[in-house]
Amino acid sequence: MSWIKEGELNLIEKISANILKAGPMPKHVAFIMDGNRRFARKKNLERQEGHTQGFNKLAETLRWCKHLNIPEVTVYAFSIENFKRTKEEVDGLMELAKQKFRKLLEERENLEKHGVCIRVLGDLNMLPLDLQQLIAKAVVTTKNHNKCFLNVCFAYTSRYEITNAVREMAWGVEQGLIKASDVSETLLSECLYSNSSPNPDLLIRTSGEVRLSDFLLWQTSHSCLVFQSVLWPEYSFWNLCEAIVQYQLNHKSIQKARDLHREEQALEQLEADRACVAEHLQRQSNNGKPADAQKRREALQRHIACREARVQDFLRALKHKRNSFFHDLCSETVLN
Repeated sequence: MSWIKEGELNLIEKISANILKAGPMPKHVAFIMDGNRRFARKKNLERQEGHTQGFNKLAETLRWCKHLNIPEVTVYAFSIENFKRTKEEVDGLMELAKQKFRKLLEERENLEKHGVCIRVLGDLNMLPLDLQQLIAKAVVTTKNHNKCFLNVCFAYTSRYEITNAVREMAWGVEQGLIKASDVSETLLSECLYSNSSPNPDLLIRTSGEVRLSDFLLWQTSHSCLVFQSVLWPEYSFWNLCEAIVQYQLNHKSIQKARDLHREEQALEQLEADRACVAEHLQRQSNNGKPADAQKRREALQRHIACREARVQDFLRALKHKRNSFFHDLCSETVLN
């Protein structure tokens, strides 16, 4: 099945969508697409057919999101923990991924028409090289599209992502791009795989499981979490509407928590900057007397400007390193 499923909503769905859109709508929805294997057992199908039906449901769900004006979707496609499954199932999932990314590349004109940008989040080095190359080509081909965004978490766990972000900051310090004092919660967020996306407004997990399974733990601290009992291949437009209603009912409290968190982050950064400046001025002082208020303000302004410039240079270097990884894989594809 195509990644982009064409078609309009029926009349009742259109009316319901318009009613929903009168309220606050999530701009970014994340899905834990759980229940493919249970669906296969329920329908007496091969396990692989359950996964195929799950992909087909993703294409349909993206169509619903498009009609609901939800521009960004993130899906948990393959956890690092899934490598512990049987070799037969893992090989089957890798083959399915290859088929779907080949299909995506065949549909590049349709993706361009709809402005779909594909991002793949995870450690691609864990995947077979031919799959890495297909993924890289899909990412590079669609990177300039900006109408809607699909983030596919593949060979991913949140703890691995956070650990990798810490490694990236350590690399920045080793390279002299940033100082250890520049490390902050905000900078760590910028080093995550998902740094190009706003945090999800709504996270949905299907199949009745009530846990996050190491998915977007950092990014969903102020998101609406909805757990639904339906198996993913049986997911419906009405299930999605139900989850959006839950988001709307909690929108004010979520927004308030996010605003408060941003204020706390800004205050913590200011206090850290002041502490660095105070330590610097104390080292510079010849007579042990504290600097006057004007001198402290000027030093603080200089420190903040220098820190922000360092951080931006580091983030540009990090972006270049990550882009080069995808471009190098595409070059290998051409050479092969």
